[in-house]
Amino acid sequence: MTTRSTLWAAASLLALSMPAAAQEATEASAEGGAGGPYDIATVVKIAGIQWFNRMEEGVQQFAADTGNNAFQVGPAQADPQQQAALIEDMIAQGVDAIAVVPMSPEALEPVLGRAQEAGIVVVSHEAASQQNVSYDIEAFKNEDFGATLMENLAQCMGGEGKYAVFVGSLTSQTHNQWVDGAIAHQEANYPNMELVGDRNETFDDQQQAYAAAQEVLRAHPDIRGMQGSASTDVAGIGLAVEERGLEEQTCVVGTSLPSIAGQYIETGAVDMIGFWDPSLAGYVMNTVAQMVLNGEEITAGMDLGQPGYESVTLDGKVIYGQAWVEVTAENLADYPF
Repeated sequence: MTTRSTLWAAASLLALSMPAAAQEATEASAEGGAGGPYDIATVVKIAGIQWFNRMEEGVQQFAADTGNNAFQVGPAQADPQQQAALIEDMIAQGVDAIAVVPMSPEALEPVLGRAQEAGIVVVSHEAASQQNVSYDIEAFKNEDFGATLMENLAQCMGGEGKYAVFVGSLTSQTHNQWVDGAIAHQEANYPNMELVGDRNETFDDQQQAYAAAQEVLRAHPDIRGMQGSASTDVAGIGLAVEERGLEEQTCVVGTSLPSIAGQYIETGAVDMIGFWDPSLAGYVMNTVAQMVLNGEEITAGMDLGQPGYESVTLDGKVIYGQAWVEVTAENLADYPF
C-alpha cells in the first residue's frame, strides 16, 4: 500500500483527466485511513459516451448505497494503451479493487496481472477469457445474444440477401463473440443470407460507424442488412441509411441504448436494438468486487441484487446473468435511458 502522501500525489495527477465526480471520489480515497470504506475504481473503454455515462450512474448508486469510494474513469479515446495507463494510475493510488471493461482483453493482461500482484482485486465485464481477474461479469452468454440479434435481422430481411457486420474493435472479445454467434445462427438457419466484407471496425465512435456504413453502401448497393456491436454503431449506420432514403430497403439491428439510437428507431432507419442496462452491470461489478474483498464466496444461483442477475450461473471465473432486452419502435418508450 502506498503512503498517504504518495497516494495524494498520484490522485492529484490523475485528477487532471478525471470527471468531477471521479475527482471527488479519488480525493476521498486518498484521505481515507486504514479500515475505512473500500476504494473501487471502474475503468471503462472510453469516457463521455452515453453507454458508459449510464454505467457510471450504477457505480455512483453503488457508492451511495454502500458507502464505498466507488468511482469511474475512462480514456478520452478508445485505445487499449490509454486504458492500460489509467489502470497503472489506479495501481499507483493503491485502490482496493478495479472493475474494468477492457477495450482489448489481451492488451490488458500484463497490467491487470500487476494489479493482482499488488493485492488489488480485479473484476472484469465483457471479457470472458480474461485471465488476471477474480471474476468476469457477463449480462448473458454472448453467442446467444448474437444469435438473437441475427434472428431479428433475418426476420426483417425476410431470410435472404446480403448483410454486413460491425464491431467496436477487432480485439473486443465480446463484440466478436456476438458476431460469431450471429454468423453461426445465420449459416445454420438462413442459407439465403450472405455476409459481405470483413468485420467493420468503428472504434466505438458514431462518426466512424457512419463512415464505414457509407463504404458498405457504396461497395454493396444491394445490401439488405447491417448489424452493429458498439453502442454507437447503429446510430452511425442509421444516419447513413437515413441520408440515402433507404429506411424501407435496409434492415439495421445491433447493441445500443434508446438514448443513442432512439431517433433512428422512430424514423425506421434502425429496426431493433438489444442491450443490457450498463448501470446494472456497473453496480454488479462493484458488488462482486466488494464480496471478494470481504472474502465472500460467489456461487451458482446466487442473487447479486439487480434485475437480470437474480440467479446467476457460474462457469469458472465467469458469472452469467440473464439480462438482455429487445427494443423496437413498439416498446421504445418503456426504456427512457
